[in-house]
Amino acid sequence: MALVTTPEEAAHTHAAKRSAALLSVFAALIITLLKLITGIFTGSLGMLSEAAHSGIDLCAAAITFFSVQVSDRPADEDHNYGHGKIESLSAFVETVLMLGSCIWILTEAIRRILFHQNLALTFSVWPFAVLLLSITVDYSRSRTLHRVAVQHNSEALKADAIHFRTDIWSSFAVLLGLAATYAGKHWHLPFLELADPIAALIVSGIILRVSWQLARHTIDALLDATPAETRAQTRRDLILDLAAIDGVLSVDRVRTRRSGSSYFADVTLGMPRKLTFQRSEQITAAATTAVQRHLPGADVVVHSVPTASMAESVHDRIRAVAARSNLTIHDVSVQEYNYQLHVEQHLEVDETMPLRDAHALATQLESDMRREIPGIATILTHIESEPATIERPASLERDRQLEVRLRRAAAVFPEILDIHEVFVTRIPNPGSDRIQVSCHCTLPDDLPMAEVHAVITALEGAFKLDAPEVNRLLIHPEPATDNRG
Repeated sequence: MALVTTPEEAAHTHAAKRSAALLSVFAALIITLLKLITGIFTGSLGMLSEAAHSGIDLCAAAITFFSVQVSDRPADEDHNYGHGKIESLSAFVETVLMLGSCIWILTEAIRRILFHQNLALTFSVWPFAVLLLSITVDYSRSRTLHRVAVQHNSEALKADAIHFRTDIWSSFAVLLGLAATYAGKHWHLPFLELADPIAALIVSGIILRVSWQLARHTIDALLDATPAETRAQTRRDLILDLAAIDGVLSVDRVRTRRSGSSYFADVTLGMPRKLTFQRSEQITAAATTAVQRHLPGADVVVHSVPTASMAESVHDRIRAVAARSNLTIHDVSVQEYNYQLHVEQHLEVDETMPLRDAHALATQLESDMRREIPGIATILTHIESEPATIERPASLERDRQLEVRLRRAAAVFPEILDIHEVFVTRIPNPGSDRIQVSCHCTLPDDLPMAEVHAVITALEGAFKLDAPEVNRLLIHPEPATDNRG
């Protein structure tokens, strides 16, 4: 279960991410061209390295724009978890490109330092103007990208924002390198002639550091590593929130993964095995809400494991054993003699099942119950056949004589206000018909259920004595205010 996002909200999110990514592409294109032209004109390796760095950022911005276009597509038959991984894949490609540019810059810088080649620079004010413009633009777009990335939880935009923030420092390093080189040339200070390639080395170091951080983050995402948002303390808090839900006996497993801006959580909870399906669904909904408090909008799958609880009674444990074998039992009675338990139960089996198979089924059930509850000394199982198909009675009509006798039996009970809707069902049976009588019995509104049960049981006994041919009497009690008979 996941938080519902309306089509309008999804469209707004996509438009905001797309606008930020597109603006980043245009800015990166302009800055890259300016740096490249200036680097070629001045012969500055630091400037050319900055152009290469910005060129990588341009590729990264273009890949980010493409990934944002694709990652917001909804899940389909071929991509059940959506298309969010495209953002991680684009970041991986970006890392490879950045490492390639880093190798080129290092090679050229080392060649100039060791062999003193191409150290002469053409003085110009344009490199300083371009670098200052680049710093201004990078600062502006990094803030914009970071704000949109945080607002819409976009991994690709967040990576772009980090890159442009590091561009500020690398541009500043090149700016200092150029200034030092020009100063050395003007004042004839030979040791400052290496300032430009040294600045290039600093830029390559910045690129290498950012590439390593991005590569580690990207590989974690592609390998479905646990998101940083759910590690350590956050994970412990999530487990504590799940364990605090009423009805959760244990938190057996919590697994989370991230795909683009979407989170997926897989939670396994131990729940009392006597829970109803409805209560189990309520606990599942509560667990989903708890996860989404830590991971907003997460797609949560909750697995429930039936677990024996300390609060289970002997009756609960007996029924749980039967339910585990998909068997139906009723009228379970447990008595204790000399600190030993004696169980009596009714087991329902298909009417077409042979006695041999039914007895083997009952024997296996009894063995499982003794293993589950060592305190049981004896088990008496009444095997009953249940019709495999819906019974089709030969006749279903009011039997006036039986109705009169039923009303006569009810007349001796002052609590019974009325008997109505009396039906007699006659089902063909070898030898004689099987007769079943059903009726509605009106009783006082405030009569306690214990007395209701006692009156109904006494009426059944009295009627059976007067009409022994009746196999079964079904009585539906109802309060006087609901009497529609």
